[in-house]
Amino acid sequence: MIAPSILSADFARLADEVAAVEGPPGRGADWLHVDVMDAHFVPNLTLGLPVVKSLLAATDVPLDCHLMIENPDHWAIGYAESGAYNVTVHVEAAADPVALARNLRAAGSKAGLAIKPNTPLEPYVEVLRSYDTLLVMSVEPGFGGQKFIADVLGKVRTARTMVDTGHLNLVVEIDGGINADTIEQAAEAGVDCFVAGSAVYAADDPARAVEDLRSQARARTS
Repeated sequence: MIAPSILSADFARLADEVAAVEGPPGRGADWLHVDVMDAHFVPNLTLGLPVVKSLLAATDVPLDCHLMIENPDHWAIGYAESGAYNVTVHVEAAADPVALARNLRAAGSKAGLAIKPNTPLEPYVEVLRSYDTLLVMSVEPGFGGQKFIADVLGKVRTARTMVDTGHLNLVVEIDGGINADTIEQAAEAGVDCFVAGSAVYAADDPARAVEDLRSQARARTS
């Protein structure tokens, strides 16, 4: 799956930018990745729930809301209640990630757990049994356009093995520096869903860029 990140889109034309990645049925964006930053958990400030609600009214593409915020135990539920398909919180910020996953699902969304590049996977394996998505950050969260950190692929491989052997049941997602030069190694490591920002929105034809990235990923896993 390919999830274009609107962090790289033109914020003055968000509805048009969303439409640009929808593409023909089955060939456009699978999810639309929405980075919510609060200038506290990360040093950048982006958008919040009012913009997410506007996006929900503008597209049928499932919204993948990545909350880089403090106190997600309180704020994340509103995104689920509003209709986001997947709501991802950071394990480094959640006070009770197991209860939060349960509350997100009860509010109507899938539950995702994100881990920063320097956060190990192993201490959170039991927690991940409560989640639908694992988001492995391949850059430091906070800004787009950063260089891909290949060392995180070890965590991807570990998660992939756990999914394939039935120890976990979730989507393995990666976010940060995904482009034509990095998507194949991420796919080979076992990623299911690829977040891509500038690789999509800097292209002349964003929908075609989505399709090309998907083809590259499939070629490495077929």
